[in-house]
Amino acid sequence: MPTDKRVVVYGASGYTGRLICEYLREYNIPFLAAGRDEGRVKGILDAVPGIETVEHDVVEVEHTAAALAEAFRGAEIVLNTVGPFSRFGHEVAQACLEIGAHYTDTTGEQDWMIDAETKYGGEFASRNLVLTPGLAQMYSIGEIAANICLETPGLDTLDIEVFWKGHPTVASTNTILTNAAFSKAYYLEQNEYVEWPDDGVMQVVVPGQHDLGLALPWGGTSHPVWFKNDPRVANARALGGVINKPLMLAVPQIISAAMAQMEGKSDAVKYQIIDTVSASVRSETPPRENPRINTSLDSVYASGPLGRVHTVIHGNCNYKQTALLNAFAAAHLLQGPPKKVGFASSCQAFGHRELLGVLRAFGLVLEPIVTAHS
Repeated sequence: MPTDKRVVVYGASGYTGRLICEYLREYNIPFLAAGRDEGRVKGILDAVPGIETVEHDVVEVEHTAAALAEAFRGAEIVLNTVGPFSRFGHEVAQACLEIGAHYTDTTGEQDWMIDAETKYGGEFASRNLVLTPGLAQMYSIGEIAANICLETPGLDTLDIEVFWKGHPTVASTNTILTNAAFSKAYYLEQNEYVEWPDDGVMQVVVPGQHDLGLALPWGGTSHPVWFKNDPRVANARALGGVINKPLMLAVPQIISAAMAQMEGKSDAVKYQIIDTVSASVRSETPPRENPRINTSLDSVYASGPLGRVHTVIHGNCNYKQTALLNAFAAAHLLQGPPKKVGFASSCQAFGHRELLGVLRAFGLVLEPIVTAHS
């Protein structure tokens, strides 16, 4: 039976999915909460204060395109949090096309984004639907900062950093290992993808602190893919890191150990190893974010032959930022069309100033610090 809920949160029992449901409640948007285990989804939602004040249904669904389409039929927007998306995203995108729904997710996986654009972007566009992977703090806030820089004409090079204080989830650990096992990481140089060298953890300057930070290409992130389609930009590279040096130093060791286990194995066995290692790193739900502790920082240096702009955005609670961005996207799409259809970045679909405004309204980011010289 078709749902009467216009918005679906797929993966609602996960950490980010639950927070999206909380923000949909604040927007008073009825939703369908979907996942593989109905009891788990219901238990998670029942623990959300005030969840009874918004209409919502819970559904258990098998992860196949046909089953997802059947469960989601009648909805107009699917907010997908089930990753790694290169592994699980295709079925959801196919289901969205089947039922005629917009699609967002929280990925930074370059291989998934490139595949999604190639395989599904044209059909989403032909049906006036948006396909927006990477609607998340780790990618969208840097994109907002980059677009603020690009309001100054004549800049064509983006140097992007994102840092946060927080805990990895099972899903984020799984994504890191999946990227390492099955894909390469790229930056953008003269509008062409260039593979990142395997240099391990890099020392970088973090605005606003005296200590150097540690960062990784983090699978390349969304930014080179998004800005490859932007005529203003020729070069884009992004690095990310947790503001926790022991954890950052441990990440390459965890990846190397997992890769050694996977050597010579079939894809199916590799996925089993990835799932096992991810669960061993963190099997429980991370603690709820504390805005005094879980801060975020996005820094973008934009340059051109005769101009430079630096934009820094400080925030807190990166998972809450991700959840709010997705809830806002749903609210936007329920009231009007996206700014761009088909494959579109967060800012292309919903506007960088609009996304910044909602984050500011909910107290999750400071006013950007912009320094310009031209």
